[in-house]
Parts: sequence; C-alpha cells; structure tokens
Amino acid sequence: MSSGPFDIATALEWLDSHLDHESSSAGVAAGRVEGLSIEPMRELVALLGDPQDAMPVIHVTGTNGKGSVVAILRRLLMANGLSVGTFTSPHLGRPHERIARDGVPISDPDLAEALSGVASVESMLGAPPSWFEVITAAAFRWFADAPVDVAVVEVGLLGRYDATNVVTADVAVVTGIAGDHTDFAPGWELAVAEEKAGIVTPGRPVVLGDVATPLWEVFEAEGAEPVLALGRDFEVLDARLAVGGRMLDLSGPHGSHAGVLLGLHGEHQATNAAVAVTAAEEFFGRGLTDEVVTEAFAEVDLPGRLEVAAHHPLVVLDVAHNPDALRAVASTLDDDFSVAGSRIIVFAMLAGRDLDEAAAALAVARPDLVVCTSIGEGARAVAATELATAVEATGVASEAVDDPTDALAAALSRASEEDLVLVCGSARLVGHLRGVIADSVR
Repeated sequence: MSSGPFDIATALEWLDSHLDHESSSAGVAAGRVEGLSIEPMRELVALLGDPQDAMPVIHVTGTNGKGSVVAILRRLLMANGLSVGTFTSPHLGRPHERIARDGVPISDPDLAEALSGVASVESMLGAPPSWFEVITAAAFRWFADAPVDVAVVEVGLLGRYDATNVVTADVAVVTGIAGDHTDFAPGWELAVAEEKAGIVTPGRPVVLGDVATPLWEVFEAEGAEPVLALGRDFEVLDARLAVGGRMLDLSGPHGSHAGVLLGLHGEHQATNAAVAVTAAEEFFGRGLTDEVVTEAFAEVDLPGRLEVAAHHPLVVLDVAHNPDALRAVASTLDDDFSVAGSRIIVFAMLAGRDLDEAAAALAVARPDLVVCTSIGEGARAVAATELATAVEATGVASEAVDDPTDALAAALSRASEEDLVLVCGSARLVGHLRGVIADSVR
C-alpha cells in the first residue's frame, strides 16, 4: 500500500493492516513481560520529530477508572481555559474517538493526515509497528500540530512498556490497582504496581487512587515527588446520592471542595473525581475554585459508563470487564437504577480474565437472567456457552446467545417496561450494542 497521503478509507485500511494486540491475543500480564520494549515506539516518534514532547502531559494508568479520570480531568483543564487533547482506549464506535481535542473526536481529514505521516516513516523502522503504536503516534502528531495546551494520555496496558510511555509525565496518575492483566501468581499486586509505576517521571508528582498502602513505596522508589495517596493526602469526605449523580465533599493538599455535584452514576465515581481534582491541582500547582470544579463536573460526558441508552425498559451500558469493575456496577444498581421490575444482564467477556470471579461479581447484582453472548471469533473471544456455564454455577439463571444483537433482542423480548437491562463485560460489546440501540431509535 502506498505511503503517500491517504483519504480516510485508505488510512483506516492501512491502520487495520497492523497487528492489533487488543483483538488478537489475551495480552501480557504483570510479571510476564519478557520481550517487551518501549524502544520501537521511541524509534517511531523520533522519526516523527518527537511530537509527544510538544506539550505538557498528564499520564493516566490504573486497573479501573482511567476513562472516568481522563474525562473529568479534561473538563477541569478546559474550565481553566486550556485546549486539551485526550488519547483514550479502547473506542466504542470508531477509532476517531481515541483522539480528541476539547472532547471533539479527530475529523476524517485530520486522522487521515496524521496516519499518513506515520505511514511515511514506516519503511525506516526495523519492524512494522503495532496497531496501537500507530494510533498512539498519530495522536501525538495531531496534538503537536493542532496544537493543544496539554494532553491527557491514557495508558493502553499496564504502563512501563506501553506505547504511550514515550511521554514525559508532568503528572502521573494511577487510578487503582486490581486484578486485571495479571496471572494472579503470588505477589501479583506488587508486579502490577511496578509496571504502572513505570510511567512516573522522577521529580514529578504521582497521584494514587485505590492503591494499597504497602504499594506506595513502589512509586516512591521510582522517584515521584510528591507521592499523593488517597486516604493520606486527599480523600472523599462524603458522596451523597443526588439527582443525576453524586454530591461530593472532597479534600486535598490544595484545599477542599464541598457540595459539588458530579453528574455521573456510581459511588465509585467519587474516588475518580477526587483523583482527577488532585491531579489537576498538582498540574496547576494551586487549588481550583469551587466554581471551576462545579462547572467542570457538570459538563463531564462519559459514554459507556453507566450510560442510560433507553427507557421503558431502562437500558444501561457499562464497559466494566473485570470483577472489581463489575462489582462496582452491580452495587450501583440499587442506588442509582432501582426499578420495580426484574434485572436482565447481557454479558460478554474477552479471554485472559477469571470467568468464575466475573460471574460471581455479576451475581452481586441479583439478576433474574443473564444472557451470555460472544464478541467475535478471534483468539480473545470467550464462547457464550462457556460464560453461561460460569454464570449458572453461581445459581443465576442464564442462557447463551452467540450473536450480540440477538442477545440484546432476547433480553428486550423478556423485559417489561418496569425492568432493567444492563449490558456489560466488554467495551467491544457495549460499543456494538450502543450502535444497535441508537439505530433502532432513529
């Protein structure tokens, strides 16, 4: 394929010709990272003129909550008058969603041009880059050209060897450490922490969310200064249920914020908000006013995270894909989405995660039925029947429907107007069915 200027169709075809680790394998695990190297990505961005160095960066990793923290941070930075580039993953609909300026995804012409630039240097590389390396490099190139005042960059996998880790983090953020991308061998928490600590820039701050106290020293050892930890340096004083979200009282090293409304569902979002505020205040080196925080919180938009997609029956979408995230979603249903009728869950997962633990987490939601489905035929797809077996072992009724669209139809056919249908387990599933639902109401 020519490496000349692309139109968008050609650009996406070229992008998709590269190995996509998100789809092709179960991925690496903390403690099993032999052979990984950041050097190929460094070589790629060097050929592009190191665009990642053109703007300050807040670098965000963590097992759960990365997307939420990035979305809240974006609004906090924008409320202070900055132009903000965000790089996130995975996408729900189109790859454009991963690269945005002030919340607006990159346009077809700009994405085509950014990818063309990466393609123009590919022949100079020792080996072809991966899909994720290409889209990451394209994002940095576009941020530099736009330009943006600051970029908030979400790690794809773990941290130390992730393609995004060619940046120099002005502030590093670790939303939390839980059981994902790990083999659960003894010491896995430490192994995960050590990989995530790789994004720290010595002498620069790191903000730690749900990270166990014994692991704080891992980040200190990387030279972070200061290390700001939830429960020691900042905290959620209160998170009261309110219409459309939570009313929060937060405190941190730069001051406190009382009675600020966050328009997101789920008590766990209070912690994400506290992490984001602390990171923003460290970036500015000062406290934010309550007015700025209130304005930012009111504007946060987070597709696919406890998103209400339809009413009568109530259809809620969430990309939760590991046991901790699934438990958080399950516990939110009672507070935020109480319905008079039944609960039906449409569920799919990728390989590489503990299916029994995930099924047990789903059971916390007390579903009346779980419709298990699959998300493709790749190496990472888990068969619907395998999921159904795991769910039934918890004592919850389930059925297997291979096609996701058919699975949603099966759930809706059993639901009355007073019921709740929750779609969860995979961003790929949520993205696909989000589009199906949107098409059905046009």
